[in-house]
Amino acid sequence: MKSQPDLKLLSTFLAVVNHGSMAEAATALGYVPSAVSQHIAALERDMGIELLVRRPGSRLILTAAGRSLAQAARTLFEATARFRDTADGIANREIAELRVGAYPSAVSHLLPGVLSALQAGDRGAARIRLVIVETREGLPRVTSGDLDLLIAYRYLPEDPPVTSPEWVTTSLGYEPLVLVAGPQPGGRPLALADCLERGWTSGQPHHPDRRLLRRWAGELGIAPEVTLETEDLHSMLAMIRAGLAVGLIPVTLLGEEGDRPTVQRVALPPGSAPLRREVLAVSRPGTRPPVIDELVALLAEALKSVPA
Repeated sequence: MKSQPDLKLLSTFLAVVNHGSMAEAATALGYVPSAVSQHIAALERDMGIELLVRRPGSRLILTAAGRSLAQAARTLFEATARFRDTADGIANREIAELRVGAYPSAVSHLLPGVLSALQAGDRGAARIRLVIVETREGLPRVTSGDLDLLIAYRYLPEDPPVTSPEWVTTSLGYEPLVLVAGPQPGGRPLALADCLERGWTSGQPHHPDRRLLRRWAGELGIAPEVTLETEDLHSMLAMIRAGLAVGLIPVTLLGEEGDRPTVQRVALPPGSAPLRREVLAVSRPGTRPPVIDELVALLAEALKSVPA
Protein backbone atom coordinates (compact mmCIF):
# COMPACT_ATOMS: atom_id res chain seq x y z
CA MET A 1 0.00 0.00 0.00
CA LYS A 2 1.22 3.48 -0.82
CA SER A 3 1.97 5.64 2.21
CA GLN A 4 -0.11 8.48 0.73
CA PRO A 5 -3.26 7.67 -1.28
CA ASP A 6 -3.74 9.68 -4.45
CA LEU A 7 -6.17 12.48 -3.58
CA LYS A 8 -7.63 12.46 -7.09
CA LEU A 9 -8.46 8.77 -6.75
CA LEU A 10 -9.95 9.38 -3.31
CA SER A 11 -12.10 12.19 -4.70
CA THR A 12 -13.42 9.88 -7.43
CA PHE A 13 -14.06 7.15 -4.86
CA LEU A 14 -16.12 9.52 -2.69
CA ALA A 15 -18.12 10.63 -5.71
CA VAL A 16 -18.95 7.00 -6.46
CA VAL A 17 -19.95 6.41 -2.84
CA ASN A 18 -22.12 9.52 -2.75
CA HIS A 19 -23.88 8.85 -6.07
CA GLY A 20 -24.15 5.08 -5.72
CA SER A 21 -22.93 4.29 -9.23
CA MET A 22 -19.90 4.87 -11.42
CA ALA A 23 -22.02 6.26 -14.25
CA GLU A 24 -23.63 8.95 -12.05
CA ALA A 25 -20.25 9.77 -10.49
CA ALA A 26 -18.73 10.13 -13.97
CA THR A 27 -21.48 12.56 -14.98
CA ALA A 28 -20.98 14.62 -11.82
CA LEU A 29 -17.19 14.70 -12.27
CA GLY A 30 -17.22 15.25 -16.03
CA TYR A 31 -15.44 11.97 -16.71
CA VAL A 32 -16.32 9.05 -18.94
CA PRO A 33 -17.47 5.98 -16.94
CA SER A 34 -14.37 3.99 -17.93
CA ALA A 35 -12.13 6.65 -16.34
CA VAL A 36 -14.03 6.36 -13.06
CA SER A 37 -13.71 2.57 -13.17
CA GLN A 38 -9.97 2.90 -13.76
CA HIS A 39 -9.64 5.30 -10.79
CA ILE A 40 -11.41 2.87 -8.46
CA ALA A 41 -9.29 -0.04 -9.67
CA ALA A 42 -6.11 1.97 -9.18
CA LEU A 43 -7.17 2.98 -5.65
CA GLU A 44 -7.89 -0.65 -4.75
CA ARG A 45 -4.45 -1.65 -6.04
CA ASP A 46 -2.86 1.13 -3.97
CA MET A 47 -4.79 0.10 -0.85
CA GLY A 48 -4.30 -3.60 -1.47
CA ILE A 49 -7.92 -4.41 -0.68
CA GLU A 50 -11.35 -4.50 -2.33
CA LEU A 51 -13.42 -1.39 -1.65
CA LEU A 52 -16.52 -1.92 -3.77
CA VAL A 53 -18.55 -5.02 -4.64
CA ARG A 54 -19.61 -4.73 -8.28
CA ARG A 55 -22.79 -6.63 -9.13
CA PRO A 56 -24.32 -6.30 -12.60
CA GLY A 57 -27.75 -4.68 -12.56
CA SER A 58 -27.52 -3.43 -8.96
CA ARG A 59 -26.03 -0.50 -7.12
CA LEU A 60 -22.49 -0.74 -5.87
CA ILE A 61 -22.00 -2.11 -2.38
CA LEU A 62 -19.25 -0.86 -0.09
CA THR A 63 -17.09 -3.42 1.67
CA ALA A 64 -16.13 -2.90 5.31
CA ALA A 65 -12.82 -1.49 4.08
CA GLY A 66 -14.68 0.77 1.65
CA ARG A 67 -16.91 2.13 4.43
CA SER A 68 -13.89 2.86 6.62
CA LEU A 69 -12.04 4.54 3.76
CA ALA A 70 -15.08 6.64 2.83
CA GLN A 71 -15.40 7.93 6.40
CA ALA A 72 -11.67 8.72 6.59
CA ALA A 73 -11.74 10.40 3.17
CA ARG A 74 -14.66 12.64 4.19
CA THR A 75 -12.76 13.67 7.32
CA LEU A 76 -9.67 14.36 5.21
CA PHE A 77 -11.48 16.51 2.64
CA GLU A 78 -13.42 18.41 5.32
CA ALA A 79 -10.15 19.19 7.11
CA THR A 80 -8.60 20.22 3.79
CA ALA A 81 -11.50 22.59 3.15
CA ARG A 82 -11.13 24.13 6.61
CA PHE A 83 -7.39 24.51 6.02
CA ARG A 84 -8.02 26.26 2.70
CA ASP A 85 -10.53 28.61 4.36
CA THR A 86 -8.00 29.44 7.07
CA ALA A 87 -5.20 29.90 4.55
CA ASP A 88 -7.40 32.18 2.44
CA GLY A 89 -8.25 34.18 5.56
CA ILE A 90 -4.59 34.53 6.45
CA ALA A 91 -3.82 35.65 2.90
CA ASN A 92 -6.56 38.27 3.31
CA ARG A 93 -5.04 39.31 6.68
CA GLU A 94 -7.85 37.75 8.72
CA ILE A 95 -6.87 36.18 12.06
CA ALA A 96 -8.65 34.08 14.66
CA GLU A 97 -6.93 35.54 17.72
CA LEU A 98 -4.99 38.71 18.47
CA ARG A 99 -2.66 38.78 21.49
CA VAL A 100 -2.51 42.30 22.91
CA GLY A 101 -0.27 43.37 25.76
CA ALA A 102 -1.02 46.55 27.69
CA TYR A 103 0.06 48.30 30.88
CA PRO A 104 -2.37 47.89 33.82
CA SER A 105 -4.14 51.26 33.77
CA ALA A 106 -4.72 50.97 30.01
CA VAL A 107 -6.44 47.63 30.63
CA SER A 108 -8.61 49.08 33.39
CA HIS A 109 -9.39 52.52 31.94
CA LEU A 110 -8.78 52.69 28.17
CA LEU A 111 -9.33 49.28 26.66
CA PRO A 112 -12.78 48.28 28.00
CA GLY A 113 -14.61 50.93 25.97
CA VAL A 114 -12.35 50.44 22.96
CA LEU A 115 -12.86 46.66 22.88
CA SER A 116 -16.62 47.08 23.28
CA ALA A 117 -16.64 49.43 20.29
CA LEU A 118 -14.52 46.97 18.31
CA GLN A 119 -16.95 44.13 18.97
CA ALA A 120 -20.03 46.26 18.32
CA GLY A 121 -18.64 47.47 15.00
CA ASP A 122 -18.79 44.04 13.31
CA ARG A 123 -15.09 44.24 12.51
CA GLY A 124 -14.42 40.54 12.13
CA ALA A 125 -14.42 37.57 14.44
CA ALA A 126 -10.89 37.87 15.82
CA ARG A 127 -10.74 37.12 19.54
CA ILE A 128 -8.69 39.55 21.61
CA ARG A 129 -6.49 37.91 24.24
CA LEU A 130 -5.29 40.54 26.72
CA VAL A 131 -2.03 40.30 28.64
CA ILE A 132 -1.20 42.82 31.38
CA VAL A 133 2.44 43.74 30.94
CA GLU A 134 4.60 46.80 31.49
CA THR A 135 6.31 48.40 28.52
CA ARG A 136 9.86 47.15 29.15
CA GLU A 137 8.72 43.56 29.64
CA GLY A 138 6.36 43.72 26.67
CA LEU A 139 8.81 44.86 24.01
CA PRO A 140 10.79 41.57 23.84
CA ARG A 141 7.49 39.70 23.59
CA VAL A 142 6.57 41.72 20.52
CA THR A 143 9.93 40.91 18.94
CA SER A 144 9.57 37.18 19.73
CA GLY A 145 6.04 37.05 18.30
CA ASP A 146 4.43 36.24 21.65
CA LEU A 147 2.46 39.51 21.40
CA ASP A 148 0.90 40.85 18.20
CA LEU A 149 0.43 44.33 19.62
CA LEU A 150 1.71 46.17 22.69
CA ILE A 151 0.04 49.25 24.16
CA ALA A 152 2.98 51.07 25.72
CA TYR A 153 3.68 54.35 27.49
CA ARG A 154 6.63 56.71 27.42
CA TYR A 155 7.16 59.39 30.10
CA LEU A 156 10.30 60.91 28.56
CA PRO A 157 11.36 61.10 24.88
CA GLU A 158 14.45 58.94 25.50
CA ASP A 159 12.43 56.16 27.15
CA PRO A 160 11.67 52.93 25.31
CA PRO A 161 10.25 52.10 22.91
CA VAL A 162 13.00 53.85 20.96
CA THR A 163 13.34 53.58 17.18
CA SER A 164 14.34 50.02 16.28
CA PRO A 165 14.18 47.74 13.22
CA GLU A 166 12.61 45.12 15.51
CA TRP A 167 9.28 46.93 15.87
CA VAL A 168 7.06 49.69 14.53
CA THR A 169 5.72 52.32 16.91
CA THR A 170 2.63 54.43 16.37
CA SER A 171 1.93 57.36 18.67
CA LEU A 172 -1.70 57.22 19.83
CA GLY A 173 -1.71 60.46 21.81
CA TYR A 174 -1.05 61.58 25.35
CA GLU A 175 -2.44 60.97 28.81
CA PRO A 176 -2.24 64.16 30.91
CA LEU A 177 -0.67 63.77 34.34
CA VAL A 178 -2.08 65.76 37.25
CA LEU A 179 -0.67 66.44 40.69
CA VAL A 180 -3.23 65.38 43.29
CA ALA A 181 -3.59 65.27 47.06
CA GLY A 182 -6.27 64.09 49.45
CA PRO A 183 -9.38 66.30 49.81
CA GLN A 184 -8.88 69.36 51.99
CA PRO A 185 -11.33 70.44 54.71
CA GLY A 186 -13.87 72.76 53.23
CA GLY A 187 -12.48 72.12 49.75
CA ARG A 188 -9.66 74.58 50.33
CA PRO A 189 -7.60 74.85 47.13
CA LEU A 190 -4.06 73.54 47.22
CA ALA A 191 -1.03 75.05 45.51
CA LEU A 192 2.30 73.40 44.85
CA ALA A 193 3.89 75.32 47.72
CA ASP A 194 1.43 73.63 50.12
CA CYS A 195 2.76 70.21 49.12
CA LEU A 196 6.50 70.70 49.44
CA GLU A 197 6.63 69.58 53.09
CA ARG A 198 4.42 66.55 52.51
CA GLY A 199 5.44 63.05 51.54
CA TRP A 200 5.20 62.18 47.86
CA THR A 201 4.51 58.92 46.08
CA SER A 202 6.17 57.78 42.85
CA GLY A 203 7.87 54.81 41.24
CA GLN A 204 11.24 53.36 42.09
CA PRO A 205 14.25 55.62 41.28
CA HIS A 206 14.80 53.94 37.91
CA HIS A 207 11.13 54.00 36.94
CA PRO A 208 10.04 56.41 34.16
CA ASP A 209 7.52 58.36 36.27
CA ARG A 210 10.15 58.92 38.98
CA ARG A 211 12.65 60.24 36.45
CA LEU A 212 9.99 62.55 35.04
CA LEU A 213 9.23 63.79 38.55
CA ARG A 214 12.93 64.53 39.18
CA ARG A 215 13.30 66.39 35.89
CA TRP A 216 10.11 68.40 36.42
CA ALA A 217 11.01 69.23 40.01
CA GLY A 218 14.50 70.29 38.94
CA GLU A 219 13.07 72.68 36.38
CA LEU A 220 10.90 74.25 39.11
CA GLY A 221 13.72 74.31 41.65
CA ILE A 222 11.95 72.08 44.17
CA ALA A 223 12.98 68.80 45.83
CA PRO A 224 9.94 66.67 46.77
CA GLU A 225 10.64 63.81 49.18
CA VAL A 226 9.28 60.49 47.95
CA THR A 227 8.16 58.46 50.96
CA LEU A 228 6.19 55.78 49.12
CA GLU A 229 7.79 54.02 46.17
CA THR A 230 5.52 51.82 44.07
CA GLU A 231 4.91 51.10 40.42
CA ASP A 232 1.23 50.39 41.07
CA LEU A 233 -0.75 53.52 40.22
CA HIS A 234 -3.80 52.26 42.12
CA SER A 235 -1.69 51.92 45.27
CA MET A 236 -0.44 55.46 44.75
CA LEU A 237 -3.99 56.69 44.40
CA ALA A 238 -5.08 54.86 47.56
CA MET A 239 -2.33 56.52 49.61
CA ILE A 240 -3.20 59.92 48.14
CA ARG A 241 -6.89 59.46 48.97
CA ALA A 242 -5.92 58.64 52.54
CA GLY A 243 -4.08 61.96 52.78
CA LEU A 244 -0.72 60.23 53.22
CA ALA A 245 0.99 61.53 50.09
CA VAL A 246 0.73 63.66 46.98
CA GLY A 247 1.73 62.48 43.53
CA LEU A 248 1.43 62.64 39.76
CA ILE A 249 -1.41 60.47 38.47
CA PRO A 250 -2.64 59.91 34.88
CA VAL A 251 -5.93 61.74 34.52
CA THR A 252 -7.61 58.62 33.11
CA LEU A 253 -7.49 57.08 36.59
CA LEU A 254 -9.44 59.99 38.03
CA GLY A 255 -12.42 59.39 35.76
CA GLU A 256 -13.79 56.98 38.34
CA GLU A 257 -14.04 59.74 40.97
CA GLY A 258 -17.59 60.64 39.93
CA ASP A 259 -19.49 63.53 41.49
CA ARG A 260 -17.74 63.16 44.86
CA PRO A 261 -14.02 63.24 44.13
CA THR A 262 -11.79 61.65 46.74
CA VAL A 263 -8.67 63.46 45.59
CA GLN A 264 -8.01 67.12 44.89
CA ARG A 265 -5.94 68.60 42.10
CA VAL A 266 -3.02 70.77 43.08
CA ALA A 267 -2.69 74.06 41.22
CA LEU A 268 0.66 74.31 39.47
CA PRO A 269 2.60 77.58 39.01
CA PRO A 270 1.54 79.67 36.00
CA GLY A 271 3.52 78.80 32.90
CA SER A 272 4.40 75.28 34.07
CA ALA A 273 4.87 72.88 31.19
CA PRO A 274 2.02 70.38 30.90
CA LEU A 275 2.84 66.98 32.35
CA ARG A 276 1.84 63.97 30.31
CA ARG A 277 2.89 60.55 29.13
CA GLU A 278 2.78 59.37 25.54
CA VAL A 279 0.78 56.27 24.64
CA LEU A 280 2.07 54.14 21.78
CA ALA A 281 1.14 51.05 19.83
CA VAL A 282 4.04 48.69 19.11
CA SER A 283 3.94 45.87 16.58
CA ARG A 284 6.32 43.89 14.42
CA PRO A 285 7.41 45.25 11.02
CA GLY A 286 5.38 44.17 8.02
CA THR A 287 1.74 44.22 7.03
CA ARG A 288 -0.64 44.26 9.99
CA PRO A 289 -4.05 42.56 10.06
CA PRO A 290 -6.90 45.09 9.67
CA VAL A 291 -8.12 44.41 13.23
CA ILE A 292 -4.86 45.82 14.60
CA ASP A 293 -5.25 49.02 12.60
CA GLU A 294 -8.87 49.34 13.78
CA LEU A 295 -7.89 48.79 17.41
CA VAL A 296 -5.10 51.37 17.11
CA ALA A 297 -7.48 53.91 15.54
CA LEU A 298 -10.07 53.40 18.30
CA LEU A 299 -7.42 53.87 21.00
CA ALA A 300 -6.26 57.10 19.38
CA GLU A 301 -9.85 58.37 19.37
CA ALA A 302 -10.31 57.38 23.00
CA LEU A 303 -7.22 59.36 24.01
CA LYS A 304 -8.53 62.43 22.20
CA SER A 305 -11.53 62.42 24.52
CA VAL A 306 -9.45 62.23 27.72
CA PRO A 307 -9.95 65.50 29.65
CA ALA A 308 -6.92 67.67 30.29
